Amino acid sequence: MRRLILPLYLLLGACMPVAPTETATRAAVIADSTLPPMRSFSVPRPFPTTASNADIARDFIELSFALESGRALERFTRFEDPIRVRVTGQPRASLFSDLDQVLHRLRTEAQIDVARATGDAAQITVEAVPRAEIRRILPQAACFVVPNVSSLQEYLRVRRTGQVNWSNMTERNRVAVFVPADASPQEVRDCLHEELAQAIGPLNDLYRLPDSVFNDDNVHTVLTGFDMAILRAFYDPALQSGMTREEVAARLPAILARINPAGQGQRASNLDATPRGWVDAIQAALGPGTPNREDAARQALSIAMAMGWTDHRRGFAHYAMGRILQARDLDAALAQFREADRFFAASPRTRLHRAYVASQLAAHAIARNEPDAALTLLAPQIEVAARHENAALLATLLMLRAEALDLSGRVTEAREVRLDSLGWARYGFGSDVAVRGKIDEIGALNPLKRRIGSL
Repeated sequence: MRRLILPLYLLLGACMPVAPTETATRAAVIADSTLPPMRSFSVPRPFPTTASNADIARDFIELSFALESGRALERFTRFEDPIRVRVTGQPRASLFSDLDQVLHRLRTEAQIDVARATGDAAQITVEAVPRAEIRRILPQAACFVVPNVSSLQEYLRVRRTGQVNWSNMTERNRVAVFVPADASPQEVRDCLHEELAQAIGPLNDLYRLPDSVFNDDNVHTVLTGFDMAILRAFYDPALQSGMTREEVAARLPAILARINPAGQGQRASNLDATPRGWVDAIQAALGPGTPNREDAARQALSIAMAMGWTDHRRGFAHYAMGRILQARDLDAALAQFREADRFFAASPRTRLHRAYVASQLAAHAIARNEPDAALTLLAPQIEVAARHENAALLATLLMLRAEALDLSGRVTEAREVRLDSLGWARYGFGSDVAVRGKIDEIGALNPLKRRIGSL
């Protein structure tokens, strides 16, 4: 399992006449900053899931009885004893507070007996290692999780043996999570949420899920209400390691009726499965190092249209197409972003998707000297980004709002909003260099600043 690198919010696109700063943003170390103090989210406010129990049951089975590769798992596995987590390697200070927060959520929302270890003995080891080490092992991964090892050194010794094969397991006893030691605080936090969830719970990802970290689109960066429902069911006393798919499926309806009574009355969406061709195309379109991203994006969009999708996957294909087209055709890109927003607007479960699109639409509005349109787009999305604990997106939206306020002549208000963005940007993007690069990138949208710079 691994968190794929799909850069959704770090770059706004070709409408910015400045060099992209993604590498510095995600890799630089925070030290001796001259910016305001880093901010972080202290009180989680997840939206409760609105999914039907019928959909949750189907998703639970598909998440729990397959790997991302598509290989089926014959047996249900989980930790049967209390779970203790230790940290090794070279962790940044923020990792510990973020780890404590996610463990608290797992205890209170998913009702799992999980906590920080008080000594060296632990079921889960979180090792912070240099990003280069992770990329050397898995070039497109930001982080990953492995069973039956407790260190990266141990994993490298046994990586080609059955010891680290999830399908050989009948019960989970020891798992290691490898996170980047030199990434931004948010990227490390995001890795903790996704990889701990898979170390403890389901091993598969489904693009069909609109509001979950069990989805390689990387839209959601912290565990959602849906995810907590899945994990709570995963550790319900009615289940145990070694059960077959049929045995688990038979017990799920009663489990979900008990832990999620609101889902009993919800209508099932019954979204169809996502074909492998679409998954490969969307990852090629947004992943690093793809030479023909536009062709990949067009293929993803073509598959989505052929499937007759009207859900978030159709919107995501339009979003990917818009990101690619910005390099050569801003009007065509804008049309794709508007189409993406139209599909995302159809469900409250894709409110965070709309916030991503709003950043793109607002950037276009600012570049066209339409500050009122930008402010209207941004107004509802700032709270959405905050509630989903996405500091990088929140900082980006606030910086865009500051530029729109400047264009409107509200200079004092713009200065206050821009100052507010900096603390979130330090958490989301990392070093001073990365934060200032993002400020410059968004500032370059402002036509008044471009005009002054050309004089």
